[in-house]
Parts: sequence; C-alpha cells; structure tokens
Amino acid sequence: MSDPLAGIPLASIRVFEAAARLNSFTRAAEELGMTQAAVSWQIKALEGRLGQSLFKRLPREVVPTEPGERLSRAATEAMTLLRRALSDLTEADQAILSITTLATLATQWLAPRLGSFQLAHPELAVRLDTAAQIVDLSREGFDVGLRSGTGDWPGVESVPFMPSVFTPVCTPAMRDGLGLQCARDLIKAPRIGLDQDWAVWFAAAGVGGETHPTARLTADYQALEVAAALGDQGVALASPILFARELAAGLLVQPVPLSVELSPGYAYWLVWPEGRRRSPKIARFRDWLLAAAEADPAIAAARAASGA
Repeated sequence: MSDPLAGIPLASIRVFEAAARLNSFTRAAEELGMTQAAVSWQIKALEGRLGQSLFKRLPREVVPTEPGERLSRAATEAMTLLRRALSDLTEADQAILSITTLATLATQWLAPRLGSFQLAHPELAVRLDTAAQIVDLSREGFDVGLRSGTGDWPGVESVPFMPSVFTPVCTPAMRDGLGLQCARDLIKAPRIGLDQDWAVWFAAAGVGGETHPTARLTADYQALEVAAALGDQGVALASPILFARELAAGLLVQPVPLSVELSPGYAYWLVWPEGRRRSPKIARFRDWLLAAAEADPAIAAARAASGA
C-alpha cells in the first residue's frame, strides 16, 4: 500500500492547517509570513494532488469543505504535537550546557569555579567532558569547548581567555635539597616533561649550547607531571595559573620564577560552533568565563609579566 503522504510537502499541510483554522488565506499568510498569493497557490497545489476541493471560497472568508474539515482536524492535531515536540526539544537543549575541555584545565581551574556559574544560572545544568584530542563540537553534541592552541580551528568561532605559559615547579624540599637557585642549576636536576619544552625554556632563560640530560618522566596530562613533582620526583614545567593554589599554599615553589610561552601564539580559547554566537546559554557561559578569567590574579600576573 502506497504512503498517502508521499509527494505532499509538509509546507503545504502547514499552510492548509493555518488557513482552515483561521478561515482566511489572508490571515494565514500574515501568521506564516507569506503572501496571500503564495498561500492560495499552496492550497490549490494540495487540492490538485488530492483531487478534491478543500475549501469553499466565500466573499469574506474560506470555509473547509467536508473533506477539508476532516483533514483540518487531523492537521491541527498533528501540527500541535509537532510544535510541542519541537518546543520540548528546544527547552531540553537550552537547559543543558555541554562543555568539552582539557583535563588539567578542567580539574585545576574550571571545575572549582563552575559553582558560581551555576548559582548565577540555576536553570542550566552543566555536562563536563575531558578529552585530549580536539572533538567536532557539532557532531559530538557539545555547545562549547576550551582548547589550547592558536585559535584558528575550522568550523568554530573562538575567543582567548587565558595565556599559555609554563614555569619550573617543584617542592620546597627538592629546591633546597638540590640547591636550585638559577636556571643553570636545573640542567642537572631531575626534570619532568618533554625535552623540547625544556629546551625552549632553557633558551628563554639564556642557558644554551649545552647538553641537557633527558627528562626522566613525561605524561599525557600536565596534572600527572605536576603530581610527580609533588611526590619529589623532579622539577616539572607547569602553568603558574592552573597551579596557583599549590604555589600559594607552598606545596610547590618556582626555583626560577620565569614563565615562558612554549609554543608561540598559544593560549587557552573558548570555542563554539559557527553561527551559534547568539545562543543564550553559550552567551551566558562566554560572559561568565571571560569575567572569571579577568578576575583571576594569576592570569593578571601572567599577562603583566608577558606585557600582554
């Protein structure tokens, strides 16, 4: 049995439903944002496909015929259900903010601050996901992402909110035990992190042309490398912003207080899919995030040190 809806555009049903409900092609056109001629054409096309008249054309109004009345009741019910379903989907989407972010950024900076965002916006639930790789926001169903890079990713709009700088950190016991006082002292110290990152830092510190022993440990996440440093395993390169609490508490110290961009032009960015700038929940989170970053003294100190 063939589908009776085959070949009938949904737009025609929508136009018919409005005209039958309002008993007027003109008022239907106003409601739908169309011309009266376009409504009349859609109705005539639908009548042609069905092979029967759906309206009696009277001088001041149109009235559904008996077949038109039957179709009108079904169309109104169907459109009501469709509008309700779309409204429910829209409301559900606007009630959840999905964020993908880097693990260390999430645990060290974002998560401790999210409570203030949720207090300010209790209508929004937050879904937080950490991923080492860059994900396709639209395909994976995320509203926003927090990324490290230069901000030139395809398919997204972006705004920087935090500089990406790194400094040597270790425990006070490690600093004192090794007598770490200057950059050159770190050449022989047990180091944690990528050799190429340390080479950039040493060059910025004016220590070059020497063979640096290979770092003893590297990890996928900055937080893991700092955890090793907290366990007196060596000196790690870490963000003084993300680990500001540990530095302030004296759990970590900077044996040489020099913060360096390991990758030129890198920063932490907030990104969202192109065309969704005006989404209310994205706009609320963007405003909150930029304000939170502006209020962070560790970010202010890093910007001042770099002259940004």
